[in-house]
Amino acid sequence: MTTTEIKTNDRTTAEATTVRPNPTTAAPRLNFAKAAPKAFRAVIGLDAAAREGLDPALVELVQIRASHLNRCAYCLHMHTTDARKAGESEDRLHMVAVWQEADHFFTDREQSALALTDAVTRIGDAGVPDEVYDRAAAHFTEEELAHLLALIFTINTWNRIALSTAKRAGTDER
Repeated sequence: MTTTEIKTNDRTTAEATTVRPNPTTAAPRLNFAKAAPKAFRAVIGLDAAAREGLDPALVELVQIRASHLNRCAYCLHMHTTDARKAGESEDRLHMVAVWQEADHFFTDREQSALALTDAVTRIGDAGVPDEVYDRAAAHFTEEELAHLLALIFTINTWNRIALSTAKRAGTDER
């Protein structure tokens, strides 16, 4: 069990206890795909539709970034593996977590997608600021932007499924 501080609107500080399952010792949880097959297929459908028209390398960068933010080791392992298979460099994979400080590793278009991923994934912090949305809108057509948003929604859903069901990193059960 770990104790962390949570800041609310930069005014209040409260203590919260976070308990994360240890994937090496946690009891198996439900198999979401088997327990809710229609819901699982719906997420797969959204995922497939979201990717349409987007560069596969960008798709992986967005999924990696959201998985970093959500601390989803299962999805992070899966998407870094997929990115490597697709030819992504180790340097860029290592820099996704700190993309703002290593912006020279990423194109302006990729940076705008990563900024949007940060804002949508952390939507409870400050919403999606106009400057972040406008930056992405300047690099993507309206259709691409809609697909990018759907991709961000989808990876956040996958992260929540994997974390809630204690999926173990490295198993890549698809």
